[in-house]
Amino acid sequence: MAPDLTQRIAAHPRYLELKTKRSRLGWWLTAAMLVVYYGFILLVAFDKPLLASRIGAGVTTLGMPIGLAVILFTIVITTYYVVRANREFDEMSDAVKREVQR
Repeated sequence: MAPDLTQRIAAHPRYLELKTKRSRLGWWLTAAMLVVYYGFILLVAFDKPLLASRIGAGVTTLGMPIGLAVILFTIVITTYYVVRANREFDEMSDAVKREVQR
C-alpha cells in the first residue's frame, strides 16, 4: 500500500471512529469474558461444595450447567462480535475505502 494512501486512511475521521468503536467493543467483551471465566474459576477454588451439590435426584452437579454456561457465553459473545463486525464495521471500512480512493 502506498504511504500516501496509508496516511490518508489513518487520518480519515470515519477510520478513527471505526477504530474507536471496534476497540471499545473488544475491550468490553474481553472484560465480560474475564469476569465470567475467572468468576467460575474462583467459584471452583473457594466454593467446591456449592458446585458439587446435586441437581434433583440425578448425578448431575451444579458445576456442570455453570461450566456449560461459561462455554455458551463465549459462543454468544463471539457471535455478537462477528455479527456486529460484519454489519457495522465492514460497512464503515468500505465507506472509508471508497472515500479515500476518490
